[in-house]
Amino acid sequence: MAKRRLVIAGAIAAAAALLISGCSSSDDSAGKRACMILPDSESSTRWENGDRPAMDSALTGAGFETDIQNAQGDTAKFATIADQMLTKGCGVMILVDYQGAGIQVAAKAKEAGIPVIAYDRPIEGADYYVSFDNESVGALQGQAILDGLAAAGKDPKTARVIYGQGDPTDGNAKMFYDGALSVLEPAGVKPIFSMAGTWDGAKAGTLFEQALTAVGGKVDAVLAPNDNNAANIITILDKAGLKVPVSGQDASPAGLQNVLLGKQTTTVWKPYTLIATAASDLAIALLNGETPSADKALADGTPYIAVTPNSVGPDQVAEVVASGDANYDEVCTAAVMAACEEFGVTA
Repeated sequence: MAKRRLVIAGAIAAAAALLISGCSSSDDSAGKRACMILPDSESSTRWENGDRPAMDSALTGAGFETDIQNAQGDTAKFATIADQMLTKGCGVMILVDYQGAGIQVAAKAKEAGIPVIAYDRPIEGADYYVSFDNESVGALQGQAILDGLAAAGKDPKTARVIYGQGDPTDGNAKMFYDGALSVLEPAGVKPIFSMAGTWDGAKAGTLFEQALTAVGGKVDAVLAPNDNNAANIITILDKAGLKVPVSGQDASPAGLQNVLLGKQTTTVWKPYTLIATAASDLAIALLNGETPSADKALADGTPYIAVTPNSVGPDQVAEVVASGDANYDEVCTAAVMAACEEFGVTA
């Protein structure tokens, strides 16, 4: 995988998605404020460490005020934050949905004439959806399982694969899962056990422990929906003395460590800078009174700006760290240092 091609492909997709024409904006302070609600701090480290600073920098750099808050995994808090923001005034609302809380917020914002951007997770009634190409993310996860099985000499048609998936209240979870199935089913993979969907890593570990018991401790691979789930699943595999192909996404420090150590086949890298650039460009256009359009749409017709994701194995971890999307000190701890040196990961 060419080093520059990974990042440039997504950047071009994000940039090409916006075909902008428009009119002048209001000059009142509320109309110049971008409001954003993040979902939690548990499902991924990216929300606070990546998306928040990237969005804030882009929007304030363009001369706009920002109000970015985190619902901390609480649907009631999500609604309260939204009401406070709407009372103060927003020129655009950027929402990362949490268990459907974004739907009512989107409806209230639109009643107030405020355009709504669904960020990374689809929201019914939003004016725009900005995310990575989620079915492609899932397809990369499915391919990781097939590649891992092939490396282990396992026939996919007879392999014992346990399936996990994200929280069913998150619209992206189905797209990830469908994308994985689009690769696994044609190869003849059939799950021996399907776990309930969750983004809660600890819960995923418990569910996997139960699944492993149910299948008699015999498993050839695990379809994990993200690095957080994968890390907890790998803890259970370690306790059982097992090392099998495991998928993931987010290129989190723990995910990258597990990839380097050979405990996770790949992670899907979704550079937050690319989605933040696409979303902030869209928000800036709306704040300037313009009417953007996109080159894709969801099934309900919502304009969809899709950014290209990348699969990361041990050979690509160095690129993720070099890009700034992962911190060297967090990835290359003492337990992982030898692997970092082997695969050329440097500060």
